[in-house]
Amino acid sequence: MSFADHLIIWLHITAAVFTIGPGTAAIMSTPRYIRKRNTIVVGYLYRTTRIYSIGALLVLVFGLIAAGQQHDFSKWWISVSLTLFVVAVVLLVMIMRDQGKAVTALAKAERDAGGPVEVTVRSDESDEAVAETGGAGDGQPTVTVATDMRVALVERGRVASLGGITALIWLAILVLMVWK
Repeated sequence: MSFADHLIIWLHITAAVFTIGPGTAAIMSTPRYIRKRNTIVVGYLYRTTRIYSIGALLVLVFGLIAAGQQHDFSKWWISVSLTLFVVAVVLLVMIMRDQGKAVTALAKAERDAGGPVEVTVRSDESDEAVAETGGAGDGQPTVTVATDMRVALVERGRVASLGGITALIWLAILVLMVWK
């Protein structure tokens, strides 16, 4: 292998370490801060996920260049890895959509309530959520606040589940790359 081959593989590995790892950490932290109703941190994690997801495309670019240089496109593990990468990118788009919805719902609930919001979901009435305002509001449950908080809680579950699946896909790709 030439110096250029080694350089591209090194860039591929470096891009994977410095983009996929932090992006996955940001995704996996998001549900915690949605649960804590911290709109600022959820917004920050949303931007972080977006930046690192775009950066993760460098992994794909350098991987395609490396596979092309070594004429490895006919190998089954390259095809499987590329397919898994495309699935992971689609999941990342869905995760970013859900993070954006959660940020919007949390911000709207805080704005409508006039301050921090606490939500209790009653187990005996699964369709009803009660929101209690902690700020300038009058303390009365508000239907729109409860609806916004329900949206945020649903997005929390979606981000957690899709983030876990994405992390498993990254792990499967890593195993294929090391196993080759």
